[in-house]
Amino acid sequence: MDIEATLADHNVSEEDLEKAKSYQSRAGGSLEKILLNIGSFSEELLPSIYAQITESSILSVDDRDAWVPPAEHPLVPFDFFLDKGWLLYHFDPALPLQFVTFAPLDWNVLQYLNHEQIDFTYVIASETDFGLLSMKASDASVDTTVSNGALSDVEEERLREMASEAPTVNLLNSLITRALRMQASDMHVEPKANRYRVRFRIDGVLQDIETLPHRLQLPVISRLKILSGMDIAEKRRPQDGKIEMRISNIDLDIRVSSLPVNQGESMVMRFLRKDTLKYDLSTLGLSADTFAAIKRDLGRTSGVILLTGPTGSGKTTTLYSFLNDINSDDVKIVTLEDPIEYQLPGLNQVHVNPDIGFDFSAGLRSVVRQDPDVIMVGEIRDKETCQIAMQAALTGHLVFSTVHTNDAASAFTRLLDLGVEEFLLNAALISIIAQRLVRKLCVHCAQPAENSQALITQYGLSELAKRFELSSINLQQCKGCDQCSQTGFTGRIAVLEYLACDEHLKTIAKDDQFLANAKAYNRDNGGRDLLEDGLLKAMQGLTTVDEVFRVCG
Repeated sequence: MDIEATLADHNVSEEDLEKAKSYQSRAGGSLEKILLNIGSFSEELLPSIYAQITESSILSVDDRDAWVPPAEHPLVPFDFFLDKGWLLYHFDPALPLQFVTFAPLDWNVLQYLNHEQIDFTYVIASETDFGLLSMKASDASVDTTVSNGALSDVEEERLREMASEAPTVNLLNSLITRALRMQASDMHVEPKANRYRVRFRIDGVLQDIETLPHRLQLPVISRLKILSGMDIAEKRRPQDGKIEMRISNIDLDIRVSSLPVNQGESMVMRFLRKDTLKYDLSTLGLSADTFAAIKRDLGRTSGVILLTGPTGSGKTTTLYSFLNDINSDDVKIVTLEDPIEYQLPGLNQVHVNPDIGFDFSAGLRSVVRQDPDVIMVGEIRDKETCQIAMQAALTGHLVFSTVHTNDAASAFTRLLDLGVEEFLLNAALISIIAQRLVRKLCVHCAQPAENSQALITQYGLSELAKRFELSSINLQQCKGCDQCSQTGFTGRIAVLEYLACDEHLKTIAKDDQFLANAKAYNRDNGGRDLLEDGLLKAMQGLTTVDEVFRVCG
């Protein structure tokens, strides 16, 4: 079948097709790979495209797991075919040779087979499945029952050899490429029931992606350890590392963490991608009133703005958006971070290192002597850091920082529990913002909620809509389509509780009733808590009620 017609069947636009053909005429390359690299379709569709073009079948998961590598064939050089993305799949002298490939249009292989007059057929596989098969064919395995003690020199050298073999490299690169295309923030490789499973965290939710045979755990884990600068012989204690690599024209920083567990080691990779981040307040999904209040606070020249929330709630992205909003040539901004996740032009970013005594408090003392206008402290963890930050605000600096609490008002009591004087907090704090992230409905497949009226009645949404001056309630539900990988969601938006630290709040007694009184005061003045802000976004059709309660309930 014609490749252009097949690509059109897979929703590749005519505009993208013309761009790819123009690039192909200048630089060469295959049309489908060019379109894949510019994002015209996802990598998961590639086997289907190849199968349609060549009128071939796609390798099933059951066939992949049950496959036993055949004996070598004298006319099929293993390394040459493997390098081109081909493997001998089945060998019967009475039948044509059968191959498995993720590159069925490779001209070099096809020319070789034609030259040698070899009759053949093939099945199509994804790059990940091909990687698994190639590791089987290469016998890339070791005894997974090696002791928990130190590895011998022979064992360690064998691990290094396996980690550098093409099947291991191709498999890991394929998994990382797949994670990037699916917009995953993390990749987990962890043991489960004598197997190793691969999971991606997409929009804050873990999804099962792949299962690796148990015997392949050491090659993959060793490869990750070598790339991230870890000790491959150490399996008894946690390790941390970092990988810098370029995949599919994307410059990527990966933070890697290893953790010994009862069945092996759990490896987690956090992807830090500069190409997908936009530090812009308008992209956070803030409601109009919250946006106006935050813009007003960012216009201040002194004081402290705190963000609260658990790990993974988007605090760093929001802080960077704040800094980016006020970043200009006439403002000096210094940040203290552990670690520095992203480089922002125009900022002086400092990586604290507690191991040498350079923690947040020591760094903050040095920063205030640098004549900054704005200071960002990654996290307030102790009394000394908090006191220096508050005093810096009182001497004419605008200070941003984070605290780990469940809501905005709790940050006030948390800092008091650290031992910071109440008068210092009252004098310095401008506002406290609690944040969570909810998944945003896919615009391609969202549809009106079938139980809309029941939800409105159950959660009193009519009263909330009246209170928030919302003219109509537009509850939606997720359906799932190819654009969102059948999840019904694409991307996330922030749900915020904004608490202004005004004169009245400062006069509220900081006793056991403070949290309740602060929340009541915020509500009476038009504010809303995290759950209410989430429900407001659900009523606007941006997310679902279930998603709001999953995150904020």
